[in-house]
Amino acid sequence: MTGTVLVIDPSERQDIIKALASEVRISILKILRSGEAKNVNQIAEELALPQSTVSANIQILESIGLITTESQKARKGSQKVCRSAFKEILVAFQDSAAAHRDDMIEVSMPLGLYTQFEVTGPCGLCSRDGVIGLLDVPDTFLDPDRMKAGLLWFTQGFVEYQFPNNTLVRKAKPRALEFSMELSSEVPGTAADWPSDIFLQVNGVDIGIWTSPGDFGDKRGVYTPDWWKLSGSQYGKLKNWRIGQDGSFIDGIKISDITLDDLHLEQHRSIRMRVGVKPDAEHPGGINIFGRGFGNYDQDITLRIQL
Repeated sequence: MTGTVLVIDPSERQDIIKALASEVRISILKILRSGEAKNVNQIAEELALPQSTVSANIQILESIGLITTESQKARKGSQKVCRSAFKEILVAFQDSAAAHRDDMIEVSMPLGLYTQFEVTGPCGLCSRDGVIGLLDVPDTFLDPDRMKAGLLWFTQGFVEYQFPNNTLVRKAKPRALEFSMELSSEVPGTAADWPSDIFLQVNGVDIGIWTSPGDFGDKRGVYTPDWWKLSGSQYGKLKNWRIGQDGSFIDGIKISDITLDDLHLEQHRSIRMRVGVKPDAEHPGGINIFGRGFGNYDQDITLRIQL
């Protein structure tokens, strides 16, 4: 199951906020949200509006990246076919989660605020209060209550998080990126000996793999709520991935020669981090990601940019 979510900071993307203030443009996005492509005539017919009105609003939505269009051959000439670029649009004030120092920028990302995903079952999400949606149903990863998630798991695939590239705002050149998160393998029940190759990718570049030794359930996680069964995953290992000028490291151990220069941060307004298990992994043992309210560390996924 694949889903795409756009997360915007209204202080940075006022163009999108203004575009969404139109009932016509909202209606167009609603029509296209199913993923089915429609041409301008079809949209105009559904909205009972002139084609010229629909075309003008489609042009605005396309200019800010909310829809994509392409020309296709028609019975007479060509027609413009439209698709929605995102399944959901979320508004979040990023500054409230960011800490700034002279030599570091830190951003904490809630576990459920992924902007894209592709997962296979067994899979699921939990908040401190209970299970979110249905277990082992990938569509549940689109449930709005995912924003409350403190634990998520899946067998293969990924979740992707979009962090603001605050180095552009500060006009600063980073020395290193660090991602910190609590991880384990995933098996029905738990198994201490259940290796899984968990990958990290940044801006489309594979950074490297950490092989989790198992799915830990020998004791309750320090922050794992009492209602969560003891036979389920309880905690993980806190892993720190670092990409610097001298290569990429996990907990200080070099895993690849990928450097900051390979990520081309200066070309991107965001830093996209993807974590998961690839279908061709040598050890395809699934993944648990623990956030606030679960596991041993009670933290979100954290990005630190060293300046």
